[in-house]
Amino acid sequence: MSDSQSLISHLIDLRNSMLKGIGCILVIFCGLAFFAQDLYQWLAEPLLASLPENATMIATDVASPFFAPFKLTLVVSFFVAIPYVLYQVWSFVAPGLYKNEKRLIAPLMFSSTLLFYAGVAFAYFVVFPLAFTFFANVAPEGVVMNTDINSYLSFVLKIFFAFGLSFEIPVAIILLCWTGVTSAESLRTKRPYVIVGAFIMGMLLTPPDVISQILLAIPMWILFEVGIVIGSMYASRNQSSDNSEQKIG
Repeated sequence: MSDSQSLISHLIDLRNSMLKGIGCILVIFCGLAFFAQDLYQWLAEPLLASLPENATMIATDVASPFFAPFKLTLVVSFFVAIPYVLYQVWSFVAPGLYKNEKRLIAPLMFSSTLLFYAGVAFAYFVVFPLAFTFFANVAPEGVVMNTDINSYLSFVLKIFFAFGLSFEIPVAIILLCWTGVTSAESLRTKRPYVIVGAFIMGMLLTPPDVISQILLAIPMWILFEVGIVIGSMYASRNQSSDNSEQKIG
């Protein structure tokens, strides 16, 4: 097979994997579309529980009550389909990986999915109640929180992605240590800078309140430490395997 034929074959495989992933998202969306209003009601519960008496959410756009729940449903469909989407990515790249690479990438894909879900759950069940209660209590006298449903949706999705991606820190560290870009010892020496960077990221990615910033920065720091421990284990395994191969040679 020529290089051009091989490239075309890879592009066809990539297209098929992408279409399967998109198809899965659309199928899930069709199944959840009937529950779009319920999903938005569930998403709004942390805010509604923190609002003062008689305060409600509002819609400043005529079509917002219809489109906002469906936007949320599409995002939820993507979240639910992440394992299958990653499986399609795995099926595309697996044939080009060595045996030891497959042993690493497969569990990392599984753990990265769980960590992303954990970050989203942490934001919903821990960060939102505390942050919204804080916002409601610091509102000036005479000001009632009547949040627009589109603005609220954009806000919470930003927080979901921020926490979901931040919880991927151990996976990133493991990959960096495994590929030799850095080492666990080098990362330990940079711990003070990482802690400062975590709080800066918490300031940039979360609402302008101290509670949300701390609730993102501290888990990032803890996950950094977890990544160092696991990354050092993978690095030591690679070193031991390399040494054994040299002895055999």
